Amino acid sequence: MSDRVFPSSKPATNGTTAPATKPPLRHPYRSQPHHRRHRTHRNYCCCCCFWTILILLILALIIAIAGTALYVLYRPQRPAFSIPSLRVHRLNLTTTSDSSSNHLSTLFNFTVTSKNPNSHLTYFYEPFDISFFSSNDVFLGNGTIPAFTSPTKNQTVFKNVIVSGSNELDTDSVTSLKSDLKKKSGVPLKIVLDTKVKVKAGKLNSKKIGIRVTCEEFKGVVPKGKSPSVATSNKSKCKVDLRIKIWKWTF
Repeated sequence: MSDRVFPSSKPATNGTTAPATKPPLRHPYRSQPHHRRHRTHRNYCCCCCFWTILILLILALIIAIAGTALYVLYRPQRPAFSIPSLRVHRLNLTTTSDSSSNHLSTLFNFTVTSKNPNSHLTYFYEPFDISFFSSNDVFLGNGTIPAFTSPTKNQTVFKNVIVSGSNELDTDSVTSLKSDLKKKSGVPLKIVLDTKVKVKAGKLNSKKIGIRVTCEEFKGVVPKGKSPSVATSNKSKCKVDLRIKIWKWTF
């Protein structure tokens, strides 16, 4: 029996040989994006944000509850300050003949009273920095009050507190101060006291907090001779404000 031979390709028509068949072209492999990995990372971030916000809200709630409880328990009140007396010993403004120099020399003597109206709070004050100003914020002098402790329901009095100044004034300050000196009622004065205070309530101690005491509505007359003049202080009031410092700014 003869062997049968099968051709590897179809016979060519018209006596020509058919070209060899080529395998079909395949597109190059392209990696698919890993959507699942990005989605997992996004879910993780959202979960972290959720728990962070939740923890912060819980902490804020705890602080608010604790603050309310302390307020109800201790009934805190701000300390009160007053200046019952103020004397002007010197308030001299001298100008050279050619108006090239304007020198201000001042000397004040006053009494300051600090009251603690609280029954459960004790105040620990650092030294006070005192500044005197005219009505238009012209600087007149400075001084200090030593550190002291103000126990509960206590009143502390500092007598003969001295504030003095000796400095050169610019043209605008001289114009403003001369206008005040011409007033028959006297020069409007403002007293500013800056310090830090720590509060103790039972076994609790706060951090040091800055406070500013501003006392206004004083009017001082330039003294005649060696006797000091007494400044009027019938309408004077002292306001206590917190001084909170955040980075470079103080509020």
